[in-house]
Amino acid sequence: MLIALDAAEFAYLARVQHDLLEPLLGTPEGRAVYDAALRRIGIGLALLDLPLLLVVGAASYVLALFAVRPLVEAREREARFAAEAAHELRTPLARIAGLTQSPPPDALERIARIAVDAAQTVGDLLTLVREETVAARLSEPVDLASVARTAVAELARDGVRYDVAASDGAWVVGDERRLRRLADNLIENASRHAAGTVRVEVAAASHAVLLSVEDDGPGVPDAVRARIFGRFVRGSDEKAGTGLGLAICRTIARAHGGDLTLEGRNRFVARLPPFEV
Repeated sequence: MLIALDAAEFAYLARVQHDLLEPLLGTPEGRAVYDAALRRIGIGLALLDLPLLLVVGAASYVLALFAVRPLVEAREREARFAAEAAHELRTPLARIAGLTQSPPPDALERIARIAVDAAQTVGDLLTLVREETVAARLSEPVDLASVARTAVAELARDGVRYDVAASDGAWVVGDERRLRRLADNLIENASRHAAGTVRVEVAAASHAVLLSVEDDGPGVPDAVRARIFGRFVRGSDEKAGTGLGLAICRTIARAHGGDLTLEGRNRFVARLPPFEV
């Protein structure tokens, strides 16, 4: 397109110069003046196009980056998922293979238990990938206090006492199903590490609604506090869970415009934007 415009403009200006110099074109001097005029026209058009070409080139490069970025990120997520799944499944598969070599009396029971654990790991990985890639439907008012009470009622463990302080009016905007998973994971995590008590609190604070879950267990070890929300990071009980629950919780909280933090020894606090009428 630009070349066609330049060609048309060059032809027009060359014609103008030809008409002006036509009486002299039969002489060497006139022809030299005409050739010099054509060179000036060509150089002028080139200098005029250069900044435009630079701008267009830079804009095209930036647009290409934005267009390709989702594909690159999707490929990176795919590679990360494959690597993490392979890493986490290597151990259970090796254990199953070992049990088949010299099977003990309870081999089938142990293999079934290992398979269930491996399936849970894969399920949590898929959940995490899905939470990272699917935007939350941030249009539904959700009673976070009701979500927390329901989660406690369904997840309560024998031998653990649950103190629930959930004030009315703690409404947020979000996807109730995903917020339910956030509460479930936090309460289940606390139940697993509690010595005897889990405290769940939902309250409206300044510019946020807080969901805090705390247990009276040993707390998060200092060695893992800085990376407790990373993938496959476990706290004091290395054998429990997949190490993905807290990563899923933080991803859900951030998808809703909030965040999840660790405060004190073992108090996890999700801060979510409130629903405003």
